[in-house]
Amino acid sequence: MPSGAPGGTGTSGTTLEIAVTSPAGARAARDHGADRLELCTGLELGGLTASAASVAAVAAVGSPVHALVRCRPGDFVYDAEEIALMVAEVRSVVASGASGVVVGALTAEGLLDTDAVTRLTDAAHDAASNHGRSVDVTLHRAIDQSADPVAAAALLPSLGITRVLTSGGAATAAGGATTLAAMVAAAPGVQVMAGGGVRTADIPALVAAGVAAVHLSAKTQAEPRRGGAWIPLGVAGASALQDTHFVTDPKVVAEARQALDAARTTGRPDRPDDGTA
Repeated sequence: MPSGAPGGTGTSGTTLEIAVTSPAGARAARDHGADRLELCTGLELGGLTASAASVAAVAAVGSPVHALVRCRPGDFVYDAEEIALMVAEVRSVVASGASGVVVGALTAEGLLDTDAVTRLTDAAHDAASNHGRSVDVTLHRAIDQSADPVAAAALLPSLGITRVLTSGGAATAAGGATTLAAMVAAAPGVQVMAGGGVRTADIPALVAAGVAAVHLSAKTQAEPRRGGAWIPLGVAGASALQDTHFVTDPKVVAEARQALDAARTTGRPDRPDDGTA
């Protein structure tokens, strides 16, 4: 079971967020130590917006759930129609029970698209207010494709962002640990959450870098359950995962929880996440 209260902190003072794609994954993550859930679909595509019904079902599991809002795979440079669509998706997932949203956008020059982020953030807070509650806003890993992740992080306190999910601009969070520490210093009041190829062995170094949370997908491929004939669907070369899908691996969640709790003995002192997610 989680070592911290739902939505609060684990015993290390650094929270554990697990990316899930279903109610079953949400229960597995909750029961094996996750403090918070990020809900998306299409993990193999880097994550896309889940349906309103999925948000409601995962919210019913009882753990704080933050819904990724990303209308398509690919880059993070969006046109006006795509931004309007994501504004509507933000309102929908909050109305469906999400306690937070995960958003982001860049300009063609690789800068943080502050206008788009402000629209998405405002939509989240407005939707939450309409339902008599508050909401967290996380900036997703678009920041890792920005021209200068540290400079982008410095803008976040003025944009109403609660936390930022980042690998420190590197291929993995472990490789970006130095930049993660710089982002912590650049964005006072914003929780820096390390994510991107995180393994349990990386967690002590990430805690030492000063991050407020660690994010893992903790995924494994499900066993196929099909019957009958199998033929490839979709575009050529895109069918490698057609016969299966990703599910949450409770063993990985439990190992991450254990590593995070153990890091308190060698990492930094407890530094509580604000407990709203």
